[in-house]
Parts: sequence; C-alpha cells; structure tokens
Amino acid sequence: MAEGFWSGNRSVFLIRDYRTYVASRFLWGLGQHIQTIAIAWLVYELTGDPFSLGLIGLAAFLPVIALSLISGPVADRYDRRMIIVVCSIAMALASAAVIGMMLVGFIHAQRVWPLYIVVIIFGAARAFSGPAGQALVMSLVPREDFSAAAAWNNTVNQSATLLGPSIGGLLFPFGANAPFLTACICLSGAAILAWMLGARRATEAKPPVTLAMLVAGYQFIWRTPVVLGTVTLDLVAVLFAGATALLPVFAKDIFETGPWGLGVLRSMPSVGALAAALFIANFSLRWHIGRTMFAAVAIYGAATIGFGFSTNIYAGMMCLAVLGGADMISVVIRQTLIQTETPDEMRGRTIAVHNILSGTSNQLGEFESGTLASFIGVVPTVAAGGVIAVLASLLWMRMFPDLRKRAKFS
Repeated sequence: MAEGFWSGNRSVFLIRDYRTYVASRFLWGLGQHIQTIAIAWLVYELTGDPFSLGLIGLAAFLPVIALSLISGPVADRYDRRMIIVVCSIAMALASAAVIGMMLVGFIHAQRVWPLYIVVIIFGAARAFSGPAGQALVMSLVPREDFSAAAAWNNTVNQSATLLGPSIGGLLFPFGANAPFLTACICLSGAAILAWMLGARRATEAKPPVTLAMLVAGYQFIWRTPVVLGTVTLDLVAVLFAGATALLPVFAKDIFETGPWGLGVLRSMPSVGALAAALFIANFSLRWHIGRTMFAAVAIYGAATIGFGFSTNIYAGMMCLAVLGGADMISVVIRQTLIQTETPDEMRGRTIAVHNILSGTSNQLGEFESGTLASFIGVVPTVAAGGVIAVLASLLWMRMFPDLRKRAKFS
C-alpha cells in the first residue's frame, strides 16, 4: 500500500533532502504571506489611500531591480542552501523589527515609511532566495522528475499562499503584532530546515565574474523563443491584470468587511491554484502544453474582469479562485519549460532573470494598479487589466508560433 501511494509523481517525496526542502519553503512562504497581508492591511488602515498600497509594490520592486545582475550569479557560484538560510534569517529579523517599532509607537498614521523599509528588506531577500531556491530544488531530484518536483513545489507554495493571508487576517484581533510574531517564527523555522539540507553548489569551479556572465541569463532567454514567449507573456499579463494590491480597498470599501475579509480574498487565488497544482502533480501536463498555457492566461484575464465587476464578496471569491487556478497552470508550464531548456550551470542566472521579470510585473503591477485606481477608480482599473491579459494571450499566440505548437516538455 505504501509503495503504491509513493509511486508515480509522488515518488519525489522518498528523497529526504527534497522533503526537507519542501518543508522549509512551506514555512518560508507561510511567514512571507502572513507578513505581506499584515503590512497591506496596516498601511491601508493607517492611511486609507490606494496610492499608499501601490507604494508597497514599488518598495518590493526596487531591490529586485537593484540586485538583478548579481542574484543569479550568486546562486550559480555559492552554496544555494546557505543563501536560503541567510535570506530567511534576514526576513525573520525584519518581522521582529516591526514588532519592536509597533511596541514603542514608532509606526503611526503620519509615519508609515518604516513599513516600506521592511518591504524592501523582504524584496532583497526574495531576490536572492528565489533563484537559489528554484535552482536548488532541481538539483535534489532526477531530471525525469523535474515536472513532478515543480508541480509539487508549487502545490506546497500555494498551500502557504492559501493559509498565510487567512492566518494573517485572523490574527489581527489578537493584536497588531500577532501576525508579525507568527511570521518571525515561521521564517526562523524555514532557516533551520534549510540548514539541515546537504550543501548544494551548481558547479565545483566557480565561474569568473564577468559582464558576459552577468548578462548570460538575459542572452539565453532572448535566444530561446519558447522561453522568451512564456516569460514575456507572464510579464505583460501580471503587470496589467494584477488586482492583488487593491484587495484591501475591495475588502473594506466595496464588500464592507474587515481584516478577515481581506485574508479570505487574498487566499482565494490560492484555493484555485492549489486545486490546479494538485491535479497537475498527480496527472501531469503531457500534451498541448503551449496551447494550454495560452488558454490559461486568457482565462486568468477573464476572471480578473469578473472580479473587477463583482458587487459581493462571494462572487469575488469565485472569480479569484478561477484566476488562481488558471495562473497555476501557466506557472507550472512556464517553470518546467525554463528548467528543462536551461543547462544546470546557468540555471540560477536564467531563473533570476525570470524572477526579475515576473517579480517586476507583480510589484510594478501593484504600483500601477494603486496609482491608476487613485485616478479612475478600482473597478475600471481591475477590469481594464483583465482585458489586456486576454488580448496579450491572443497576440502572443501569433508572435510565438513555436510555443503555440509545443506539445510536450523536452
């Protein structure tokens, strides 16, 4: 019975380091999302300004750009396990700093800038831990298990994304410091588990640091149309169709709920994503992966439009769940293509570029949404973003025919 259960795509969990890694990333994601939802609610509660929410995205974006040329080479030159440990500790200390500042009254309605500093620290940690973590997971499993490992990894990440916002919203009644303390504990646990992994370096000989090395990831993506199409489509779709930054406005002003409503809304994309990830992890995506990805992005855009016009929280929840499921399908296809198309010795740099573009679109999308909403309103902003995502999917199908025709992972 046990052998049957751990057969197929679940067999990756028989690998001890993979299990430890997954547990570490779950706690890391849980702590990150608890803190993210707590900062978003706190900023909007103190300021009541959508533009202030947009500034959170800008603060998260700045370190990604500033560190874009070095985070990938660092992942390819040094022990990826230790990179994750250091980044997790830095994030735990940032959570502890918020607690200290709240206790002494340093953060209030006229002084929210310390929260943006904390977001910058989190962004810098993610800039390094993202490439290191994604490159590390593929060194823990055989090449034939890449797709299954990526799917299960995303399942665990989405579980954390699902639970984190809900936990963060539910902890607020116990005091504003409760979610930050919980985040600190989770991130400390992630660091301990990452420390327990065996050392992993991409290559025995460290490649020399040259300009060519720093830009190699960009060059590889530009020369590989299949990867270029997947990365740029995600960038455009998420840049314009990201409604996440405006969820506090929907929760408080449109649906008239409290922090619990924000936590539920923030969790709903992960409900759909988790369902999709579990399906993929058990049955895999084996045919017509190009067309499947384009269809998923179009559905993502359509669900965003539906959410923008939702007038009650239940309709909004359904749209966000569909949005999350479609996004997960796109994410698994995109990440697996990048992993399988990229040589291991430069996987960290390529993933870093992907994370830069993906993270940039997410964070700039939040800034764009907050800024635009302050001029035209939240509903037109969200709906217009969904329309752009649908149109981008149709346009990219014509621009990247090799990706559209791609049937299987190589």
